Amino acid sequence: MTIQDTIKQQLHDHSIVLYMKGTPIFPQCGFSARAVQLLQQCLDNFETDTIKILYVNVLENTEIREGIKQYGQWPTIPQLYIRGELMGGSDIIETLFHSGELQKEIAAAL
Repeated sequence: MTIQDTIKQQLHDHSIVLYMKGTPIFPQCGFSARAVQLLQQCLDNFETDTIKILYVNVLENTEIREGIKQYGQWPTIPQLYIRGELMGGSDIIETLFHSGELQKEIAAAL
């Protein structure tokens, strides 16, 4: 299985995937921390026990780190995918959050 196949499988198996540096509990960059914070704010209105979000720490796997950049043709991390579609990086996630679009996309994916 190629790294692109692995990424496709991750995106197929999970409706919300955040490729980030670090983990939600211990983010390794400010942009990843902000993406997690915004995502968690969106999820506050949902029963979080039933929500399956995949957080992928790209620092643990160089192939994933480079492969996701190629897959989405997006040069930076974090990258948020909802229902297999790239939403964008931290700045776009924040813009979508403030417009209310991120909340709508997440609600539709759950």
